[in-house]
Amino acid sequence: MSKLRYAMMKTGDFGTNADCSKNEEYCIYCFQKGNFTLPDATLDQMIEKLVSMHDQMGHTEEEARKMTNENLPKLKRWAK
Repeated sequence: MSKLRYAMMKTGDFGTNADCSKNEEYCIYCFQKGNFTLPDATLDQMIEKLVSMHDQMGHTEEEARKMTNENLPKLKRWAK
């Protein structure tokens, strides 16, 4: 299990598909009702958004930055 996946342990942590079912790939902060929450955001902007929410995610800022920098670029949305 990747560290990013570890951040999505409870049902409420997962994003939702258009039919409101759980999306296994993206978290609630990134993906809701089948759409990206910030569709025009760059990878760097999304990393900063998630790092700024480190308290809500139960991590220090340093942990959140390390986790997002290591894992966000691997997601299908950002993979090249």
